[in-house]
Amino acid sequence: MVIITPLYSHSTPTLILYLLLLSTTTPTPSFSFNLTAILSPFPDLSRFSSLLLSTAVYDDLSTVTSLSLLALPNSLLSSPPNNIADILRYHVLLQFLSPSDLRHLPPSGRLISTLLTTQSNSVPASVNITRDTDTNLINIAPSDNEASNITVTSCVKSIPYNVSIYIVNAMLIPTSVDIMASESQPLLGLNVTKALIDGHDFNVAASMLQASGVSDELESDETGAGITLFIPTDDSFADLLPTVKIQSLTADKKAVLLKFHVLHSYYPLGSLESIVNPVQPTLATELVGAGDYTLNISRVNGSVAINTGLIQASVTQTVFDEKPIAIFGINSVLLPKEIFGNIPIKMTTPLLTTLPGVVVPPETKTEFESPTQLPVVDGSGATRRVGLGRYIVSMYCTILVFLFLLV
Repeated sequence: MVIITPLYSHSTPTLILYLLLLSTTTPTPSFSFNLTAILSPFPDLSRFSSLLLSTAVYDDLSTVTSLSLLALPNSLLSSPPNNIADILRYHVLLQFLSPSDLRHLPPSGRLISTLLTTQSNSVPASVNITRDTDTNLINIAPSDNEASNITVTSCVKSIPYNVSIYIVNAMLIPTSVDIMASESQPLLGLNVTKALIDGHDFNVAASMLQASGVSDELESDETGAGITLFIPTDDSFADLLPTVKIQSLTADKKAVLLKFHVLHSYYPLGSLESIVNPVQPTLATELVGAGDYTLNISRVNGSVAINTGLIQASVTQTVFDEKPIAIFGINSVLLPKEIFGNIPIKMTTPLLTTLPGVVVPPETKTEFESPTQLPVVDGSGATRRVGLGRYIVSMYCTILVFLFLLV
């Protein structure tokens, strides 16, 4: 008979103890999906997505492993209540529910905890989900107020077994939240155009905002999620290529261009530097639909960079920053490809200096009048262009003079 003896050494107990400690100290997995990226293809949920970020509700999800989101369309968030953060938390169900799960709810319904539960254990923060057997409609109501309910209208996304996103037909208000409560700080009542004029370098943008009436719309958005404006300096407008004729745009196109410079949410500089979803919808996006008129926001060389697909601008200064409004100065006009995509836009590139007094422009096919023309710096320091033959003759004469001096 063969006896199999397990391998065992004096180090085995130590190894087992180490593995046990490692297993007990493993951190709880967190929610790994980028909700704002998942929501970005749905333009009617752009305000809801922005509010998740600006109210820090997104940060509360760091310890959540799975959820179901009751998303509110833009029409329900035109004037968000002051305590919108707690209301949004009430729309985050701490359990993954697939469409199949909703279709097979028990007659008594199902009680589900919400993200608001994690904020205050003393306040009822659960919802009861039921299915109407006659209509098959899914209704959701506060656990302590069955009379106040909302209805699920559609499921836009379901990723087993992490996240499901449902659109609902109304805002679900927890009984513990007073939507009429005033904010701790008064409304700013900021005059956007005056703030820009006081900035001393934004007169062109201020005039355009006022003439188009967009400034009035922006000031009406000071409540709720707030706004973030990227305002080009006066020099930025002066540096536009002749082919970019902003003044020839129709009034509607000018308004869209201006709204392309605005995010429908308040982002201080620190939030922009660490933004979760780099592709951000603008006020112009809300006019035309998902995927259009978006800005790509990232951090480049220590600064906040804003890319439109045609132009990359940088935030150069903070003009105003007091919740719910942030205004930043930028060094280029943000040109959307939806309007200027057919116009050749040459990205500005700094000139390279190789030797004292010699400036070499970047090599591009459109830089010179013809392939046989080259730049020459004259005695005054100005750059002029000469033909290739004249350039060779000039260089030959210079060499002869140099040799003559040596002799």
